[in-house]
Amino acid sequence: MALSFILSLLLGTFSLALASRNTTAGCAIIRPPRDGGIRYRGLTQEQIRSVQVLPVDYEIEYICRGNRVIVGPKVRKCLPDGTWTDLNQRSKCLLPCARVWTSLENGRVTVHPPGPAVEGTILHYSCLEGFILVGRNSTQCTKLGKWDSPKPVCHYDRHYTGKKKLYIGALFPMSGGWPGGQACLPAAQMALDLVNKRTDILPDYELELIYYDSMCDPGEATKLLYDLLYTEPIKIVLMPGCSSVSTLVAEAARMWNLIVLSYGSSSPALSNRQRFPTFFRTHPSATLHNPTRVQLFQKWKWTKIATIQQTTEVFTSTLDDLEQRVKEAGIEISVRQSFLTDPAVAVKNLKRQDARIIVGLFYETEARKVFCEVYKEKLYGKKYVWFLIGWYADNWFKIKDPSINCTVEQMTEAVEGHVTTEIVMLNPETVRGASNLTSQEFLAQLMSKLGGKNPEETGGFQEAPLAYDAVWALALALNKTVGPLKAKGRRLEDFNYNNKDITAEIYRALNTSSFEGVSGHVVFDAQGSRMAWTLIEQLQGGSYKKIGYFDMTKGNLSWYGNDRWIGSDPPADQTVVIQKFRYLSQKLFVSVSVFAGLGILMGIVCLTFNIYNSNVRYIQNSQPYLNNMTAVGCMMALAAVFPLGIDGLHVRNSQFPVVCQFRLWLLGLGFSLAYGSMFTKIWWVHTVFTKKDEKKDKRKHLEPWKLYATVGVLLVIDILSLMIWQIVDPLHITVEKFTKEAPKGDVDQLIEPLLQHCSSEKMNTWLGVVYGYKGLLLLLGIFLAYETKSVSTEKINDHRAVGMAIYNVSVLCMITAPVTMILSSKQDASFAFASLAIIFSVYITLVVLFVPKMRRLITRGEWQSDQQETMKTGSSTNNNDEEKSRQLERENKELQKIIQEKEERVSELRNQLSERQALRSRKRPTSSSQNHSSPSLPAPQNDPKSLLPPPGYPLPASDNHSLPPTFSNTSPLYQPDGKINRNSCHPGRLQLLYK
Repeated sequence: MALSFILSLLLGTFSLALASRNTTAGCAIIRPPRDGGIRYRGLTQEQIRSVQVLPVDYEIEYICRGNRVIVGPKVRKCLPDGTWTDLNQRSKCLLPCARVWTSLENGRVTVHPPGPAVEGTILHYSCLEGFILVGRNSTQCTKLGKWDSPKPVCHYDRHYTGKKKLYIGALFPMSGGWPGGQACLPAAQMALDLVNKRTDILPDYELELIYYDSMCDPGEATKLLYDLLYTEPIKIVLMPGCSSVSTLVAEAARMWNLIVLSYGSSSPALSNRQRFPTFFRTHPSATLHNPTRVQLFQKWKWTKIATIQQTTEVFTSTLDDLEQRVKEAGIEISVRQSFLTDPAVAVKNLKRQDARIIVGLFYETEARKVFCEVYKEKLYGKKYVWFLIGWYADNWFKIKDPSINCTVEQMTEAVEGHVTTEIVMLNPETVRGASNLTSQEFLAQLMSKLGGKNPEETGGFQEAPLAYDAVWALALALNKTVGPLKAKGRRLEDFNYNNKDITAEIYRALNTSSFEGVSGHVVFDAQGSRMAWTLIEQLQGGSYKKIGYFDMTKGNLSWYGNDRWIGSDPPADQTVVIQKFRYLSQKLFVSVSVFAGLGILMGIVCLTFNIYNSNVRYIQNSQPYLNNMTAVGCMMALAAVFPLGIDGLHVRNSQFPVVCQFRLWLLGLGFSLAYGSMFTKIWWVHTVFTKKDEKKDKRKHLEPWKLYATVGVLLVIDILSLMIWQIVDPLHITVEKFTKEAPKGDVDQLIEPLLQHCSSEKMNTWLGVVYGYKGLLLLLGIFLAYETKSVSTEKINDHRAVGMAIYNVSVLCMITAPVTMILSSKQDASFAFASLAIIFSVYITLVVLFVPKMRRLITRGEWQSDQQETMKTGSSTNNNDEEKSRQLERENKELQKIIQEKEERVSELRNQLSERQALRSRKRPTSSSQNHSSPSLPAPQNDPKSLLPPPGYPLPASDNHSLPPTFSNTSPLYQPDGKINRNSCHPGRLQLLYK
């Protein structure tokens, strides 16, 4: 819809321009060919009928009715001058004739005019040598789409005494990623000339080569393969080059029962007999390089390599094979990079991941791109070794390439020292093989055929012996099949694409081939691949030098010992990493240990003082046993500072878990004793003095053993939790690794700092449980200390000091725990923070709890002496007063209950009295009326008789009996003269009495 709208808009614009300027701004619609029509792209039928001019660059397409085909241009385009393209060529819709007439077995067909066989086309037939044409030698396609004569045939001429031709269809890449056809085609033609001249090889036949340029492109090769298969004459064998093209040809050839013999394909994928059942190659598989590479890795003691490859099947399968082989040899591929056309990112990744030994798998054109990037990234020199494929031209890095922006000098510098592994493609020995030529004589004739071209600049020069031997292998195999086929009544010239018997005979002959060629001994393995030696070369001073050979079949490495390196020796396969443990600063450890030791000494002094003066009343009222626990806990916590600073510098790894246990147990139990005893004190004070009165009485007499039991419970919880932790998930050594650091100087080394930690498998879980439990105790302690800050009691006279200590300990602990976890990777900071927090907590606790006691005993002289008895007496007096106060309070409550009962009784009696008086007034209405008229009399309640109960009720008890014992005449508070005894007026009692 959008396209139609745009076209309509354009057409409308052009129509307006025509109307206003009377100029041509497009092309007029033209007529379609007879029996055909025109397809207007993007226009509806209404628009086609209304538009007379089509815009510039608009395309129309001719279509034909029925089974007619277009002859001539099928698509025309509007040009800016107002004309259509190719108007000088007429387009027609003609009936086609059967295509079967366009091919002739064992003959040739000439089509006039060239193009599809349609009405008016004339075919001319001719037979190959040794064949006789039966039928007319020409035929014409009529207007009805029929040929005017039957198709002729070519019969074998039994009287023919000349050689019969066998045709080989070949694809030689003259350009592209690997232009191997430049040298391989002349070598193959040399072999064909010699074979055809030999009388002992195929004496009745002549081999002829039909070849095309595949450009090493599978797409182009597909079209050329179609031409080879569907045009006469029949080809008995196909000879492709370049792995990607060979893969395509070999996979398709099985459908035509064709043998494929490749001279320049190294892809390991081609060794798959199930996928390529009729494939052979004189070029060994690329996997033949891999055993040699592994042998060199082991020779130079490399255990870590990197790879970079061009994303094609040949290199991918080669790399997969290499990965399997190095894995079996105990070598690691640490980095694996790939690229399609631009290797810049891949090379940068190699540099970033510190690749040193690098295997490169790519074609020659891509190799120049790679090493231009290698130069830019400085990925060369004495630290690096590159392994490349050896079938590049010798001066491949000096060839000017417009796709790179590096100079020849820069490329030469980047490639210096790299190693190549190359299949031995030229027999190093002076041996005359099947062709009766030595390898050197072959090279001389090849150079003559090339016309003096520089071999280094000629693509496929190194593979030329393989192409030469491929033709010889085919000729010898065909020669071997003549006898077996004759015994079966068959001949090679009878071959067609449906004949499986002849194909099977050729396959058997090739599979058993074994002869000496100019490339060495030619023999195929079970997968059809050539078996050969591997040549090892190194680029030294801008030219390749042979440094060894490797025979894979025997595993024998022949080494010349002339390898040369930019450094003194082969480089390391990776940067040498020196692991170095980080240890605690000894100055810091000694300094903190001194403070911890002084704190332990201070704890001993406080503990001794507390024990020595445990009989002093002031000390007794501070619960000295709990204070002793606090002092012991503080000393244990300080003792934990020493194992906190002990690391691998002081003990062996086997002893380190014991140090971890000491840290945990000393710190855990020390905290439980020190903080638990203080928490117990403050909890008891809060329980007694912040509850209701009825509960307060029950808890004021809490026995000391309950306080000790509370501390014991906290201690047992810690012991059990620590035991479970160490049994289920014991502490062990873990090593933390840090970012590698480069030392000073040009040294190929890195320092990797390490740090030892005490840890367990589920460390975070255990710490969460411990921190959660301790954190709740700390928060509860802060709350209790705040609640009891204004309470005063003589039973625990230092609870305010305890509260202050709890504040300090809680704050320091809550800050220290998360900070030490954050600083765990910094050993000095973590130790300093944790140890100083422990020291400050202990110092503050000891000073706050014990120094005021020492000061009081020193300043007031309240040491254990004769004065102790006076203090005991005073203390007992205070205790008696407290007992009296509690007794008066109880009596006061009893009196309040009695008074309430009496008031209820009086109210009841008054109600009864009023009822009695109302009853009497009804019996004596007269007297009642007189009473109303008489003056007011005194209140009846003043008369003692009026207070008597009604008849039948018991007399009320006397006042003496209704009073409680406390207020009786015998009570010290009640005197006959109505005065209170001065000696019995205790201030506390009066306050409670009149409350």
